[in-house]
Amino acid sequence: MSISSEHKPLGKQVPGSLHTLPPIVELNVGGEMYTTLLSTLKKHPGSKLAEMFTGQHKLRTDSKGRIFIDRPGTYFKYILEYLRSNQVPTQCVQDVYKEALFYDIEPLIKQLEDSPQIFGERVARKQFLARVPNYSENIELMIRIARAEAVASRYSSVIICIVRTEEDAARCQDALNSLDMDKKSVVKFGPWKAAPSIDDLLDCIQMDVKDKGYKISLKAHVAEKGFRFKSQDFFYVMQFTWW
Repeated sequence: MSISSEHKPLGKQVPGSLHTLPPIVELNVGGEMYTTLLSTLKKHPGSKLAEMFTGQHKLRTDSKGRIFIDRPGTYFKYILEYLRSNQVPTQCVQDVYKEALFYDIEPLIKQLEDSPQIFGERVARKQFLARVPNYSENIELMIRIARAEAVASRYSSVIICIVRTEEDAARCQDALNSLDMDKKSVVKFGPWKAAPSIDDLLDCIQMDVKDKGYKISLKAHVAEKGFRFKSQDFFYVMQFTWW
């Protein structure tokens, strides 16, 4: 039994009943075409992907009658490869992980979380950043300050203060008290109780800002008149390039 070749309007809903789905299924996943067994798609009962084909949901088809799934088609081949052969992908791991979460394929999710890429991000880096107070909020604050200062300019800069310990935080506050806050905006990170160093946190900050699409550079702050501290102690300048 095969899917009818009759043209159907794009986006038309058809019943997902077992009586209407053939054993071989043609899929259009975000514009990428796939052909596979119905049993392959239903390999992991309870997953969102399997549930799509149990008859409990209405399925959409494209103009050729292929079942349409509105997800990135590029990475579905890795999902399909896993369903067919239990082969865990080693390419595009972060993106495949997002798709595995969407389709709720629990065995694949767990195996990907054991991969160096996902383990490092979720278990190591994220756990560290969770111990840095207001980390995510400070990233957004930096971006807002930089955007506010970017009017009619190619560059804008934000001063960030990194303090590793409570003692450093006190020394940093003394320096901040000498700073004219009407002229300078400083975003402070820390202190934190975890092994990673100041350089590690700076790497995380740069990584997360770049992931948001911004072009940046980072350097140690050069002390100016009125600053009672060594420039290399706590303060850094993050420069945003807008064009």
